[in-house]
Amino acid sequence: MGFNRARRFLISGLTTIIAESDLTELSRDLYSILGISKTASADEIRKAYRKKAKELHPDLHPDDEAKANAFKEASAAFEILSDSEKRSKYDQGLIDADGNPTGYAGAGAGGFGGGFGGHAHGGGSFQGDPFEDILAGMFGGQRRRPGPRKGADLRYRVDISFEDAVQGAKRQMTMGDGKALNVSIPPGIETGQVLRLKSQGQQSTSGGPPGDALLEVYVRPSKVWARDGSDLRMTVPVPLETAVLGGSVDVSTPGGPVTLKVPEGSNTGTVLRLRGKGVQFKDKPGHLYVRLEISLKDPKDAGLKEWASKR
Repeated sequence: MGFNRARRFLISGLTTIIAESDLTELSRDLYSILGISKTASADEIRKAYRKKAKELHPDLHPDDEAKANAFKEASAAFEILSDSEKRSKYDQGLIDADGNPTGYAGAGAGGFGGGFGGHAHGGGSFQGDPFEDILAGMFGGQRRRPGPRKGADLRYRVDISFEDAVQGAKRQMTMGDGKALNVSIPPGIETGQVLRLKSQGQQSTSGGPPGDALLEVYVRPSKVWARDGSDLRMTVPVPLETAVLGGSVDVSTPGGPVTLKVPEGSNTGTVLRLRGKGVQFKDKPGHLYVRLEISLKDPKDAGLKEWASKR
């Protein structure tokens, strides 16, 4: 049996074995993990992930390992599918479900194509043609030496303030292992998203590039603002006289205090908009919506009682 014929025979046999096996690593599909179709829009991907994060986040299920693992899978799926370049590579079979290069460009995502290209848990990938390596021994040939592999990725969990998530920021953060990293936080980031810091992982042991640092983000909730997509919402107390006669009140925003003009004749429940004071997306910043709530400085004020009794 010639080398090429044996190679085809081996590929055929291994394909059959893989097709009949129950290896979940070879059947992971990022779209299925998020419960969306392969034609889903960027907005549909984001909404599906937010739903999964609310259902599965470890902070809501501290003792549920199954939900914790499902949350990690959903976060990893979102990291790739929310990035148009990575999504395109995944759809073409150029990278696998973990974002590592596959051994067979053009193979279908989540299927056989990512199987033998494979990935090491430390972040590296196998080099060369695995079938030639196997057949080399059968026909007395020399096994090709693997090329340098990328170092392992390091995963961390980081807490950031609500203000930094809304405004964006540059911070130096100290990780749990003592490593200090300079982190650029993009405005609009949400709990569960992963920041990838290139070449900040483990050094390669075979002369390849370093791995990456993967930072899973947790946004601390705010007692002042609530996020609604790209917008923020809050409630502000307003003195009765200001609501009746009109005036202004100071309002806290994530970017600092501003003065809000209150129209004459405002009432509890009136909502005013501060344009551009929401999530600071570069292309289109969101707004801050302020709900007024009338407050009495002194409910027992004699003049107020007299005014009310005459009505």
